[in-house]
Amino acid sequence: MPAEPLATYRLQLHPGFTLDDASDVVPYLAQLGISHVYLSPFLQAAHGSTHGYDVVDPSRVNRELGGEEARQRLSAALDNAGMGQVLDIVPNHMAIAGDQNPWWWDVLENGPSSRYALYFDVDWESSEERWPNKVLLPVLGDHYGRVLEAGDLQLRFNEGLFTLHYHEHRFPIDPSSLSTLLQRVYRRSGLELLGFLAESCARLPRPQVTALDLMERRQRDQQVIHRLLDESFRKDAEARAAVESELGWINGDADALDALIDRQNYRLAWWKTAAQDLGYRRFFDINDLAGLRVERREVFEAIHALPIRWVRDGTVQGLRVDHPDGLRDPAQYFRRLREACPGAWIVAEKILETGEQLREDWSIAGSTGYDFLNRLQGLFVDPSGELPLTWLYEEISGDSADFHALVLESKHQVLRELLGSELQRLASLFVTICERHRRHRDYSREQLYQALLEVATCFPVYRTYVASGSDVTEADAGYVSTAIDQARSQSSQLDDELLDFLQALLLLRVEGGLETEFALRFQQLTGPAMAKGVEDTAFYRFHRLAALNEVGGDPERFGMSVDDFHQACLHSCRRHPTAMLASSTHDTKRSEDVRARLLLLSEIPQLWGRAVRDWIHHNARHRSGDWPDPATEYLLYQTLMGTWPIETERVTAYLEKAVREAKHHTSWTQQNPDYERAVQEFASRLLSDAEFREKMETFVAPLVSAGRVNSLAQTLIKCTAPGVPDIYQGMELWDLSLVDPDNRRPVDFERRRLLLSALDTPSPAQILARADEGLPKLWVLREALALRRKRREAFGPEGAYEPIAPRGEKAAHAVAYLRGGDVLVLVPRLVLGLDDDWKDTVLPLPPGRWNNRLSGALLEGGDQSVAEILAPFPVALLERVEEKP
Repeated sequence: MPAEPLATYRLQLHPGFTLDDASDVVPYLAQLGISHVYLSPFLQAAHGSTHGYDVVDPSRVNRELGGEEARQRLSAALDNAGMGQVLDIVPNHMAIAGDQNPWWWDVLENGPSSRYALYFDVDWESSEERWPNKVLLPVLGDHYGRVLEAGDLQLRFNEGLFTLHYHEHRFPIDPSSLSTLLQRVYRRSGLELLGFLAESCARLPRPQVTALDLMERRQRDQQVIHRLLDESFRKDAEARAAVESELGWINGDADALDALIDRQNYRLAWWKTAAQDLGYRRFFDINDLAGLRVERREVFEAIHALPIRWVRDGTVQGLRVDHPDGLRDPAQYFRRLREACPGAWIVAEKILETGEQLREDWSIAGSTGYDFLNRLQGLFVDPSGELPLTWLYEEISGDSADFHALVLESKHQVLRELLGSELQRLASLFVTICERHRRHRDYSREQLYQALLEVATCFPVYRTYVASGSDVTEADAGYVSTAIDQARSQSSQLDDELLDFLQALLLLRVEGGLETEFALRFQQLTGPAMAKGVEDTAFYRFHRLAALNEVGGDPERFGMSVDDFHQACLHSCRRHPTAMLASSTHDTKRSEDVRARLLLLSEIPQLWGRAVRDWIHHNARHRSGDWPDPATEYLLYQTLMGTWPIETERVTAYLEKAVREAKHHTSWTQQNPDYERAVQEFASRLLSDAEFREKMETFVAPLVSAGRVNSLAQTLIKCTAPGVPDIYQGMELWDLSLVDPDNRRPVDFERRRLLLSALDTPSPAQILARADEGLPKLWVLREALALRRKRREAFGPEGAYEPIAPRGEKAAHAVAYLRGGDVLVLVPRLVLGLDDDWKDTVLPLPPGRWNNRLSGALLEGGDQSVAEILAPFPVALLERVEEKP
């Protein structure tokens, strides 16, 4: 099997769709033309996980998905079908909620002396001096003292283990803290073994020890203590009675329980403290996902043991790496992964900003395709609609259309409120460094904090990649310089010399271990700031044209010319000819078909403006005072236009997420129930308004066909451009889904199988007659994937990409190119402006005879009418069947 796939198909695994369910759809996917099933993470995740990114145990396959036996059955099914497997892996973080993660449990039980203490990115001494060597656990619903005194914290004993409980949460008790408790139980029972165990606990090496011999002794002795405790209480009723009496006393005495909790390796705290004080690196702002130190070889080997084994035994051919920007040194990580899996197809979920290039020192095939997605949809944006849509947005919302200013505002808020603990960790290190440099030791902590806040806010890309022992690239130096200069211009209160020093630190121009550590940690902060500030805040506030608010996108970039698209494809052909090409993913804000329809608004801004003004006037009766705010109402109309018809429940669920992400009137952490209720009731009322529904239907109906043509064009380009096309589950038919969880609804594979079998005999006219069923999109996919398999050389790493320039009055509405000299693609763009009239536009077809696989027409080389080529079917896929004379 070739190293790179011909085409991948993403399946979202969860307890409702297991590995065995994936096995059941393999025959259908093989018939469709898929070469590799691309699976969401399936190592053991937190109980009930719907996505798999919250891994708790990387040493086994998720039991809720069927376990190892089901994985083997899937591998056999794929092998029988001649297909391969791409696995999504999560090297950046693990889930630490509850007691499901054995590594984290060991860390909480043993502190710095845990064998896994260095697996997690924990600052054991980062908290205030009175809390050394403790991990902050922000899980309480109120202040610690109030929770304790209310009796909500309880000590329990079972099977040789004392554990602390808070509702559904469970925490270990450090055995070295149990001496006093066991002495009291011994005095109650008189059982000599308990006296011995109490003394043994007192003799255990403290949890702060990190010498290997002492760590091993601690681990050995505590296992013996646990076993003997379990045996003694199983056999001796008097001992059981004594420990029950002790538990009753200590749980009823807040001071006694507090004294025991104080001796643990963690500090329980109110959940809100995580915003400013947390001693471990998280995945973004999710407290239950702790960062891993995968740069340590033992950690790398532990979390990759199974994926590497599967690559080596041939059951897995490709790896998709989740969030590499969270890693300390991505280049080092990819070198190790490539060494371990030399023949694997590896792609990375890297978000590239406009003009940013994938790092040359990453040993991978390319990105997972968000850069391609945004280039692709840019072809279908009419630049002439930018100004009128800008005016309309400002008129309706009352907000400025200055997206750059909004990004800075959003990132600033996110850094202060959601990522405050990460920023505080970095500020503490900055204080320590400045105290070591006499020119900078008199800066206050607040000054240093503000400098970090402003520079991180102004960072133009997700992160830089400076690394100890490596030269700083020109690109990284430029990004740091841009951020420093903008921070300087944004805030006149920042000291110039301090900013110069910060710039030198970030570019490793100041020697020292702490100085290097600071630069590496800063790089792990700017990525979450960009993701949460832009994609999860600004994108939910800026609604000029919602389709452009996509992962990796830039809403200020209003469209892409055909020439620029061709140049980007030529670049991909040279640099990353086997990168993944995506149009919808599990993380996209809207499905490809929703965006394809919404993009039409750029062609009809005046018509859209008149409709929206009419809707606002009509629906004023459904408002609750000033709510919803005008920006949210405008987002709602775009959402309805892109997804119509849609159920009320899906709309209200989406609005709840959208307004919380916007963080204007409500948020996930500070919810405003009155506002949220007003927004949802507004949506429910207008969707129950028959007159409004008729207005929306009247507006959308003429656009449905054009939106589908956009979708077919994007689908065909994705299947034929340089790279490996990926189909997100269910997207082989029309799918008008919104952001998760809407895009993770169950997929009807039986319906798709039946529709696929119906493609064996119909003509293009018959296929188009069943457009509402999604048959045209399925047809394009099947034929394009079949051609990819037939002409591998045309689409493989050596397959050339050659732009073709149509001529004529409507040439700007066509995109055409050759692959490998023998496959030609022709699709329309800006179809509303085209108005189904190509005038004199012709396609200069290269010499030879060509078969249009989507219409059955045979064409000779030379100028051919674009109108005639596209008359039978909206897009064309031509295959040379005779060599040129």
